[in-house]
Amino acid sequence: MEGIFKTMPKIKKIAFPVRGKMAVYLVDGRVVFVPLQYFPSIKSLNNKQRSKWYVLGGEGFSFDDCSEVFHIEQVLGSEQVYAHK
Repeated sequence: MEGIFKTMPKIKKIAFPVRGKMAVYLVDGRVVFVPLQYFPSIKSLNNKQRSKWYVLGGEGFSFDDCSEVFHIEQVLGSEQVYAHK
């Protein structure tokens, strides 16, 4: 059997390579593209503000100019599966 099993996703970095989308790079090599429509507070940041991001323990990320912390389960959409406990 092939695939990724029993691996909790950890965030390595984020980027905005395509207009209207955010790329979340995971430590295991996966890249997840997410439409910014699901994250209005990130969408409202300008490019300079978006460049000032930081990762929190591999499980979340935020921006200098944003008070919200975003978690991996918000990106992957499966809270019961990916929530870090």
